[in-house]
Amino acid sequence: MKKDLMDILACPVCKGELELRSEKEEGDEVITGSLECAACNESYPIEDSIPNLLPPDLRRELA
Repeated sequence: MKKDLMDILACPVCKGELELRSEKEEGDEVITGSLECAACNESYPIEDSIPNLLPPDLRRELA
């Protein structure tokens, strides 16, 4: 995920601001990490440079 996407991303549940927590980066791209919403306390994983912004209920159904 490119870091400049943070300018346009919002929490899909409450539309709150997301905070990036990076575990592995290459240049300006986040390979693994998470997006955290302080407003509703939800977390969205980033795996293989792809943020999973499905609401938590849908992620559980698809897992």
